[in-house]
Amino acid sequence: MATARLDYIAPWWTYWLHNFPHFNFTFQHVDNTFRPGEASYQQSLVFLACISAAGLVLSLLLLSVYLTSVCCCRKEEEEETKRPDSCCVSWTAVITGLILCSAFGVGFYGNSQTNDGVYQLTYSLHNANHTLGGINSLVSSSLGSMEVGLQQHLKRLDEIFATRGDYVQALRFMGQMADNIIRQLTSMPELSKAKVDLSAIADQTDYVEYYRWLTYLLLLILDLVICLVACLGLAKQSRWLLTMIMVFGVISLVLSWGSLGAGTATAVGTSDFCVSPDKFIANRTKDFLSAEVTHYYLYCSQSLPNPFQQSLTIFQRSLTTMQI
Repeated sequence: MATARLDYIAPWWTYWLHNFPHFNFTFQHVDNTFRPGEASYQQSLVFLACISAAGLVLSLLLLSVYLTSVCCCRKEEEEETKRPDSCCVSWTAVITGLILCSAFGVGFYGNSQTNDGVYQLTYSLHNANHTLGGINSLVSSSLGSMEVGLQQHLKRLDEIFATRGDYVQALRFMGQMADNIIRQLTSMPELSKAKVDLSAIADQTDYVEYYRWLTYLLLLILDLVICLVACLGLAKQSRWLLTMIMVFGVISLVLSWGSLGAGTATAVGTSDFCVSPDKFIANRTKDFLSAEVTHYYLYCSQSLPNPFQQSLTIFQRSLTTMQI
């Protein structure tokens, strides 16, 4: 009984990121199909990353305007008017602290989940590389045995039974069957032509992910320390502490916006791939693998005809005939 195929369905958020507008440096719309080798698509991802630079400039501008207004418009106030202001500042600090704590929690959780997802990706790539390597090894060993071992034995038998015409005729027929099997094996697609080592890609991805995870972790810890020291500065009303926090806060703001831009570009590019990975794989393998074979193994549908069925049938019949 044929098993039902489970269709691949990308998560909803990948479609949301996939629908982000893609523009190149000349503000022309770019197709959102995953094409990392094309310059226009690369420019669209860099353009998305540069949006965070605009957000950084706007944040620094607002911060500069606020600090300027505080320095220029500050005036002496009576003691009665200071108390409600200090109360307002305290409540604002408490609410801001709660929001930041929630944001830090989401950040740590998201960083951990991303690391787990990348680990599953690299694990799957290693398994796929092992499977493809096993297929290549089996085909190569079978082809080597037929081309070298069997042909040598047939030649040796042909020399031994040179005086027996019926045996020589049978050996020649077996040689024809062996040549037929060799032709079927050589017609198999060579996966090595893909020039892609999945294991190397997995190792490189794991290496990059480790430093990405560590960078985000240190950035979150830096933001947390800045918030704690800011609370300490407000409690002690220390100007030098608040000044130092302001400097480190600006540095943290720059790093946060930069990481947001890099994360946005990476997330959009990954979503473009996850929405339709079959198109990218088919384009990468079209030079050495037929669309029929690619479609068969990508969709794994029981209703699709096996592209190797004819070759396998001829292979089996040739072996059966040789045994008889």
